[in-house]
Amino acid sequence: MEGNIAANLAAVSERVVAAARGAGRAPDSVTLVAVSKTHPATTVRHALMAGHRVFGENRVQEAEAKFPGLREEFPDLALHLIGPLQTNKVRDALSVCDVIESVDRPRLAQALAKEMDHSGRRPPCLIEVNTGEEAQKAGIPPAEADAFIVQCRDRLGLPIIGLMCVPPIDEEPALHFALLREIARRNELGILSMGMSADFEKAIRFGATHVRVGTAIFGARGQL
Repeated sequence: MEGNIAANLAAVSERVVAAARGAGRAPDSVTLVAVSKTHPATTVRHALMAGHRVFGENRVQEAEAKFPGLREEFPDLALHLIGPLQTNKVRDALSVCDVIESVDRPRLAQALAKEMDHSGRRPPCLIEVNTGEEAQKAGIPPAEADAFIVQCRDRLGLPIIGLMCVPPIDEEPALHFALLREIARRNELGILSMGMSADFEKAIRFGATHVRVGTAIFGARGQL
C-alpha cells in the first residue's frame, strides 16, 4: 500500500508540474491537496512518509479522529477542510484545520467570525461558490458571491484569501473554472481551489492554485 501511494503521489505531482508549465506557470504556483476522506490514518501516514504534507478532509469529525495524532509525528502537515461545515462544528474545525475552504453562507460566516474573535485562531478561509447553482450542493450562488465576499471580508473581518468550487459532474468544468476565476479577479482574491482527479489539469490551465485530488492518489476506499 505504501508503495502504491508514493507512486501515485509522484505520478500526480508530475502531471501537476506538466500542466503548470503547459500553462506558462511556475510549477510551485499549484498546491496539490491530497483528499484523504474515508481513508484511515494509516493510509494518510503512508502519504506523509512519502513526503506529502497538504491534505483535505470533508468532515470535521473525521479530521479530528485522524489528524491530531498524525500532526504529533508530522507537525508541518497542513489540513484543509473542503466539505460542508455545520455551525455547531466551527470551534472544532478551527482547532484542527489549517484552512477552511467551505465558507458558503452568512450564518456560517458569522459563526466563524465570532469563534475567531473568541479563540484568536484565524486560519485562512475560502468562499465556496456553487457555480452550477445545484440545489443539492453547498455554496453561495454566483450572483450573490460579490456581496458575500464583501460581507465576509470587510464587515466580519474574516481572513478570506480565495474561492473554491465543485463543478457539476455532467457539465464542462472549464465553464465553471472560468466563472470562478472571474469572480476572484474582480474581488482581488488570489487563491483558486478547483479541479479534482478527473479535471485538475484543466483547472490549472484556468488558474487553479490548489487542486484537490483523492482517487488518483488513494484510490477508491479499500482499493489500496
